[in-house]
Order: sequence, then structure tokens, then C-alpha cells
Amino acid sequence: MISTALQKGSSVYVYNERNGVAFTTTGTLMGFTGSTVSVKKGNSLYVYNERGGVVSTHSC
Repeated sequence: MISTALQKGSSVYVYNERNGVAFTTTGTLMGFTGSTVSVKKGNSLYVYNERGGVVSTHSC
């Protein structure tokens, strides 16, 4: 489960329920839920699951 996601410079840090870093990625944080994180990279929006796997991508 994702507890929070934070933008730090050009990186996005995603934290689990134990406040440990679940994964990091580059881009602009657009939002998160308990199970997904949305990150904008260029003209694409990437949706990641709680393990850092890409669930979907969208053009924007």
C-alpha cells in the first residue's frame, strides 16, 4: 500500500505503509492513491503500482 508520494527535485519518491521507500522514478508527480502513483514524463502520463511496475501509459 502506498502511504505517500513526494516530489524531490526531478525525482518522485514513493513510500509504503511502513514509511520505507517503495520505489523512486523521475518525472513530475501528478497524484497518488493507496495503490497507484501517476507521474508525468514529457508528453506521457505513467501510472505505477505499489511495486513500481507500470500499470498504464497515457498521452497528454
